Amino acid sequence: MVLTVGSGIWRNIGHPGYSFYRVNPRHGIYLNGVLHWIGRSCRDRSRRLICVFDVESERFQELPLPLSSQNLRRTYFKLGILKGWLSVIHKVNDVISVWVMKDYGVKESWTKEHEFKEPVGSFVTSTMKFTDQGIMERFFKRKSSLGSSDSMGSSRTSCSRQSELDEVLANLQADPGLRIRMMEYDTNIRDEVRRAYLQKGPCQPRGHSFPQSNISGINRRFIPQWFDEFDWLEYSVSKDAAFCLYCYLFKSNFEQVGSEAFTGVGFKNWKKGRERIKVHVGPVGSVHNKAREATTNLMNQNTHIETAVSKHSEQARVAYRRCLIASIKCTKFLLRQGLSFRGNDESATSSNRGNYLELLQFLADNDEKVKEVVLENAPGNLKLVAPSIQKDIVNACAGETLDVIMSGLKDRFFSILVDEARDILVKEQMAMVLRYVDDSGHVIERFVGIQHVTDTTSSSLKDAIDIFFSSNGLSFSKLRGQGYDGASNMRGELNGLKTKILREQPCAYYVHCFAHQLQLALVAVAKKNIDIASFFTTTNSVVNHVGASCKRRDALRAQLQEELVVAFENDCLITGRGLHQETSLKRAGDTRWSSHYGTIISIISMFSSVIHVLQMIIDDNPNDSAGEANKIQREMLTFQFVFHLFLMKAILGLTNDVSQALQKKDQEIVNAMALVKSCKEKLHWMRNNGFDALVEEVSSFCDKHHIDVPNMDEAFVLPGRSRRNAPIKTNRHHYRVELFIYVIDEQLTELDDRFNEVNTELLICLACLSPNDSFVAFDKQKLLRLAQFYPQDFSDGDLLALEDQLELYIHYVCSSSDFSNLQGIGDLAKKMVETRMHRAFNYVYLLITLALVLPVATTSVERAFSVMNIIKGPLRNKMGDQWLNDSLLVYVEKDVFDCIENEAIMLRFQNMKPRRGQL
Repeated sequence: MVLTVGSGIWRNIGHPGYSFYRVNPRHGIYLNGVLHWIGRSCRDRSRRLICVFDVESERFQELPLPLSSQNLRRTYFKLGILKGWLSVIHKVNDVISVWVMKDYGVKESWTKEHEFKEPVGSFVTSTMKFTDQGIMERFFKRKSSLGSSDSMGSSRTSCSRQSELDEVLANLQADPGLRIRMMEYDTNIRDEVRRAYLQKGPCQPRGHSFPQSNISGINRRFIPQWFDEFDWLEYSVSKDAAFCLYCYLFKSNFEQVGSEAFTGVGFKNWKKGRERIKVHVGPVGSVHNKAREATTNLMNQNTHIETAVSKHSEQARVAYRRCLIASIKCTKFLLRQGLSFRGNDESATSSNRGNYLELLQFLADNDEKVKEVVLENAPGNLKLVAPSIQKDIVNACAGETLDVIMSGLKDRFFSILVDEARDILVKEQMAMVLRYVDDSGHVIERFVGIQHVTDTTSSSLKDAIDIFFSSNGLSFSKLRGQGYDGASNMRGELNGLKTKILREQPCAYYVHCFAHQLQLALVAVAKKNIDIASFFTTTNSVVNHVGASCKRRDALRAQLQEELVVAFENDCLITGRGLHQETSLKRAGDTRWSSHYGTIISIISMFSSVIHVLQMIIDDNPNDSAGEANKIQREMLTFQFVFHLFLMKAILGLTNDVSQALQKKDQEIVNAMALVKSCKEKLHWMRNNGFDALVEEVSSFCDKHHIDVPNMDEAFVLPGRSRRNAPIKTNRHHYRVELFIYVIDEQLTELDDRFNEVNTELLICLACLSPNDSFVAFDKQKLLRLAQFYPQDFSDGDLLALEDQLELYIHYVCSSSDFSNLQGIGDLAKKMVETRMHRAFNYVYLLITLALVLPVATTSVERAFSVMNIIKGPLRNKMGDQWLNDSLLVYVEKDVFDCIENEAIMLRFQNMKPRRGQL
């Protein structure tokens, strides 16, 4: 008889054909969804065997005992589970042997693990149990030290198994054509693997360009609308074949009937494909429908045996829900703030049990209903405070966040931005950002995850991108841009990541990060000119020397405050909210040359205070420190240093504005090109007209701080050099030609070299979309040429339609007041959606979308790495890769995470694995 849990009805399934040996609940072993007993065949009662009952298929089967266990006389058998294998204790006379079936169901896989003699006068076999360490133990009283050691060993084994399971689940293959068979997974983790696949959902790359195959003389292909009709249907990009998710997960539990078309080689006969898919589904009792029912039962925890046995009351369900919601609230707060969860001492007597437990206690102290169901008032095995529970909730939060991001992307065109960096544990991490245009015409950049890579070769990075695309249903057929830095593994022409992706998707055009190129141009100027290089060395020495101790910093702040008071009393200080805040010298970064602009500004604004502190060091410390301070002070109190200071302020001021603009998330490529062009034009104007104004500004500053100003018409004298053979030149020639013009020319040359791709045909054509100055840049032929760069999106017929549409488009936008005074194609896209003209001029809007999708800078990825240093800091340097990825994703995409309801997180958490508590 079989009891159906849901209905409470007993059903007769017939006689099993076996008689059970000493049937008792203690002798039935449950493993991999199957119950096992020692039994005998009714046809041949001399043959002892293992009788099994499959709970899902409700069928009895048999398994063989070990070869040496067929003699019935003077033998004893006991079933168990050892190291995850089905095991048998076999006793003959006083010899006890332990056998394990290492390949479930295969008779030849029985292996003898242990053999020993039973002590005289004892009954060892009746008091023995299986342990995770792989030995048999008796229920004898143990010393506390041994018991403690065994407990620690069991805990270590459990942690090891959990880490192995986490690794398997983290590396599940999304492409159904590349997966390993379900039977190849360990029997004890199959249900966890099945849940993970069901959580991910079927692999349905809806945006993929499905290739055509010649079938019966007609080109046919997979139809993406089948995904809507058959929710279980999957498509393999690698094999161009369809698969069934339910049959892949559960078909091995049933008799192997029918072909392996939807589980093994894949179905690819697209002729009458819809009808053939319906044939696969079959009648009510088909294997597919049984697999679907097994899927429903697996995800419906109310049908699990553990749930039926526990018989949760309605009151217990309400308490569990309230406890889970409180845990989710604590988790969401800690994730949003980037705080750690665990504490160094989480015991009940600890004064600080960690952020998670302390926050949960705070909620309990301020809400009586929460207090009734959490911490000490919760059931001992259902407190929801274990580290594994915390990680599951965080993973559920990250999963829901990523689902929302992917649902926003849908089947739109997008580009990828990738970069790699080392975390605090010196592990190479690869971060990825997706860029696309939403329904409102806004440019969106979303961080989608970080992944540990063993090396930074282009092949490793490409494999990581492939895995991400496959697991999230993305297709390279929708990829239209890629943005990286200038490293050789990224932009290499032969084997770079750019080239590997272009081979797979020729329309995924590469754009070197504009902000990175600008920084490289600044670095090149600093390295090529010895005077500028020496100047930056001096500024670094100033910052290091003045900020070397707390005493010097305090003296600097006190002197600055005193000068502000004097200026205020003399009424020569501009006052206002936020002005004249307490500050210090800004330290320049090694890789961010825009930070040097902040250093120069702080030195100029605090010049007299810095000189005062240096003089204090000279007077108070007659040692090496005083000598260094004296050297720095002499260099600063020269016209040459001040000239360099204001020259680099002017140049870096121009490039800093461009750099800040390039780092905006919604910056488009056309506007970025215009910014670079504007920067070059300003530098040209400064070269031709800005020297006299610069000298006047420098002279005024020198007079204020009592620095000698040389006569520009006098001969230039280089300090420390012989004048005998020196060329005769005036100060004006030196400062104007050898410094001012030379540095600016070098800067312009570097900008031209670094931004040479601006002159490529693609970007020149993109510039014709600009709406600035009443669409003065519009060029019909160049826009038609731009469409030819995307042959997958514009057919020959589309090009003809675009040619006619462009005429009507330019007439409409030039005559409509709605489209006047627009700045950039980003504003143009939003205005077209707002006026619904994106439907009337669909081909033009497609060109605009493709232009907006092209990346400008990888600053979104760089920001993710900055956040990584917050999440994974010195005190949390042992974070696992999955834990880091989940925490980072939620922290970076807070605006998306804030929109997710607790109910969605709760359901995902509940469906991850069997839970003791039920909703």
